[in-house]
Amino acid sequence: MSSESRLYTFSQESKDHLRKFRLGTSRSNDPQAVIYYVDKNTLEIKQDEEKTVYKTLGDIAEDLPDHSPRFVILSYPMTLPSGRMSVPYVLLYYLPVTCNSTLRMLYSSSVELMRNTAEVGKVIEVESADELEDLPKKLGAA
Repeated sequence: MSSESRLYTFSQESKDHLRKFRLGTSRSNDPQAVIYYVDKNTLEIKQDEEKTVYKTLGDIAEDLPDHSPRFVILSYPMTLPSGRMSVPYVLLYYLPVTCNSTLRMLYSSSVELMRNTAEVGKVIEVESADELEDLPKKLGAA
């Protein structure tokens, strides 16, 4: 068992939600995302309190805090340059340059656990909400 899995935890509810979200979005025609954070007191990785499922990159950008990291689980349907449809399932590791070093350490040491628990295919680090506009290009959309 790795050390980060002993330090950070997921409730069974969070694990079940991640699994349900992954399975429910795999054939979706619309982008879908959920935001997770690390509770500093309990070191539990939890879904954002509002439990919102976001449908656009703009909506996600509006709700990301300016000075605190977050994990965004994103299912993003797109057409590849070959014309084939693809639905990448990715973890956006939002780490703004303005966040303090304590939060940086807290999130950086839990990113692998989040990646493995969410079963995402790729991790993309994002430093500002504005970078979400370039996300389709990073994912390889046509």
